[in-house]
Amino acid sequence: MMPVIKHISVPTGDILIVQGQRGPLEVLSLGDYGAAVNLNQNSPVPNGLPLLPLEEKWVITISTQRGCSMGCTFCDVPKVGPGRNASLEDLLGQVDVGRSLHPEVVATKRLNIHFARMGEPSWNPNVIFAAMALKHRYPGFHVHPVVSTMMPRRNDDLERFLDDWMIVKNDIFEGEAGLQLSINSTSTKERDEMFSGNALPLSEVARVTNLVLRERGLRGRKITLNFAVAGYEIDPSWLRGMGFHPDHYIIKLTPMHKTAAALANGIETAGDYTTVHPYQHHAEALRAAGYDVLVFIASQDEDLGRITCGNAILSGTMPITAHSIHEVKP
Repeated sequence: MMPVIKHISVPTGDILIVQGQRGPLEVLSLGDYGAAVNLNQNSPVPNGLPLLPLEEKWVITISTQRGCSMGCTFCDVPKVGPGRNASLEDLLGQVDVGRSLHPEVVATKRLNIHFARMGEPSWNPNVIFAAMALKHRYPGFHVHPVVSTMMPRRNDDLERFLDDWMIVKNDIFEGEAGLQLSINSTSTKERDEMFSGNALPLSEVARVTNLVLRERGLRGRKITLNFAVAGYEIDPSWLRGMGFHPDHYIIKLTPMHKTAAALANGIETAGDYTTVHPYQHHAEALRAAGYDVLVFIASQDEDLGRITCGNAILSGTMPITAHSIHEVKP
């Protein structure tokens, strides 16, 4: 088992710092409110709601790299340092550590493994092998791996990674693995600013993903285009014109999480992000253009507990909700 350096409990789960082969990595083991609470609801998501039993849904989010080289202006992970790939052993070991927190849970209907804590997963080919190994690693656990990528501009192996991931998605997981593309804006200027010029232009994102779709097809879940709503342009007609067809792509609207970097750079969701209102006009326009739309509404506990995308305890931040720090045995 990987050595645990720090263990922090927050209202929705646990944050673990573990010792990887190339330095410390971060792992999350989380409960989930469920779709009835977080998705497409008209009522706010307050703190203190009960979580689903882990036997229903368990989320483990792991680091694919120590640090990250993408330089996203809303993310704290670049403060940890440049991205260095986690080994296959470290990827699987992080899931093992998260799983070990609850030995009383012997089966779950859904174990979501998110390759999304620290790092840009498309740089790390070990992600593909880890996902394949996870398929049967935990008998009784129905594993659903999810990759979230910024689609880096200078990754010569990006198309190969996506092609391999579609094989994992379509064939090994019978359509149930997830692929999420971080888009955030349909404006080239805004995307260049937020991703520090390190992400592909949307025309190239569409070209590469549609090329892979033509080669591999699409089974099961659609590809997710994620937009963190923060005053950025979201133009449905432009998306359609670029070739993101609603038959193949689903839109997810989320809050811009309150990371230290996002707040320092003035990037945030306007209004009460625990309600549907900041996202509603975008959702209506996207649905009118033919897209299926998921509106993810977070509670403050989820956001300020540092369990959401773009956070990193290794960057020097800590949860600002109620939390506890466990004594770690050497």
